[in-house]
Amino acid sequence: MLTGSPLRLTRTAWLQILAEAWRVYPEEACGVLIGPSGSGEVLRFEPITNADASTRVFTLDGREFARVALRADREDLDVIGVVHSHTHTPAAPSPTDESEARKPLVPPSWYWAIASVGWGEPELRAHRVDPESAGMVETPVVLTH
Repeated sequence: MLTGSPLRLTRTAWLQILAEAWRVYPEEACGVLIGPSGSGEVLRFEPITNADASTRVFTLDGREFARVALRADREDLDVIGVVHSHTHTPAAPSPTDESEARKPLVPPSWYWAIASVGWGEPELRAHRVDPESAGMVETPVVLTH
């Protein structure tokens, strides 16, 4: 069931996410979504190196994340979510994704977008932490212009 505020991103951002996923395949790609705080509107996707260099998990490179977050702040924008690819599974949160999303330093307002590649047609789904259950719930993804 889809709930909550939709994640709105341009087709360009979606294509950039896919391009990054295919560029690093078979490893998981990752990056962040930049937009106005609390809006769900993605103004751009910023790829970030997967420090784990893994086909099954990801960790955003800390230095790259800091650089991107500072740039967004200077532009009066925020990191509003994280993106990663699944190379072997559907675009649904894994137990690891759910655990990472609930870490104390991760803003509960973040969207968790997952691009599934490597089997069938690519898909993108977004999820957020439900404050009541602390579980992940799927939220609509709306492609704009």
